[in-house]
Amino acid sequence: MQLITHEDCLEHRMMPGSPERPERLSALLRYLHDTGLAAELDTRVAEPVDLQTLSTVHDKSFLLSLEAALPETGLFNVDPDTAMGPESLRAAALAAGAVTDAVNEVLCGNTQRAFCAVRPPGHHAEADTAMGFCFYNSVALGAMTALADDTIDRVAVLDFDVHHGNGTVDIFKDRPEVLVCSSFQHPFYPHRYTDIERDNIINTPLPAGTESSSFRAAIERDWTRAVEAHRPQFILVSAGFDAHRDDPLGGLLLADEDFRWITELIVDFANRFSEGRIVSALEGGYDLNALARSAHAHIEVLSRGQSKFGVRVKGQSKLL
Repeated sequence: MQLITHEDCLEHRMMPGSPERPERLSALLRYLHDTGLAAELDTRVAEPVDLQTLSTVHDKSFLLSLEAALPETGLFNVDPDTAMGPESLRAAALAAGAVTDAVNEVLCGNTQRAFCAVRPPGHHAEADTAMGFCFYNSVALGAMTALADDTIDRVAVLDFDVHHGNGTVDIFKDRPEVLVCSSFQHPFYPHRYTDIERDNIINTPLPAGTESSSFRAAIERDWTRAVEAHRPQFILVSAGFDAHRDDPLGGLLLADEDFRWITELIVDFANRFSEGRIVSALEGGYDLNALARSAHAHIEVLSRGQSKFGVRVKGQSKLL
């Protein structure tokens, strides 16, 4: 299994006191090293994605407006919670590039699964809007990369962040070949697309205070039926760990083992429908210890028992 990251993702900084800070990524990587799991993974360095590729999921005028607003020094506020510094868009391009690299590595048969240890997150970025700490929707771009391959007609994006994956829903709401399943605290930020009705959009709202048993029952009820009907040939995961009971931003009460459980469920989906193929990317998670432990459990399950040569050879790409 591959771990894809880049040290320049640490260079993105927002306003002082922001929970989306470089220490999130460094704490995760340090924990993977200290537990020995990092040594079992094939670590790769991400490459930044370019504007043309980003324009497959984002409006080009929006992308150009972000670049025009990028400050040489200091910060530019995109919204009350989201700011760009001089290195922010490079970090976002590396995060998106990590996911596209991972998808291509899986499709080429070099690995069966990959985890992208990157920041900033991406799942709130809509086609023409940056918000909620997010600039580019990395997982949405990964889904488009998979669909550009001749062998892939159906993709699933599974999102268990405490916040609704509104950006991914916005980008794929009229793309029935992409199933988007998102569990989230409700009512809660970002208060967008939670009542949309599409066959390929599966929203699983959860009230504040939801604990393990209720979370698991809701996921099994909503996601299993949808994935079985869609039969995705490739699975991407928006892996947010801020539904943990120790997280300062969310009000759900999940524990480390719940992230292990949902990853086991996703691996089962992948083994049944997607030749085991999974690419996962870090989204939220703001308590450093809970983030590190929960992401470790997620990555450990993803890496367990995968076949080194379990993927067919990639077809001719229509995108990259």
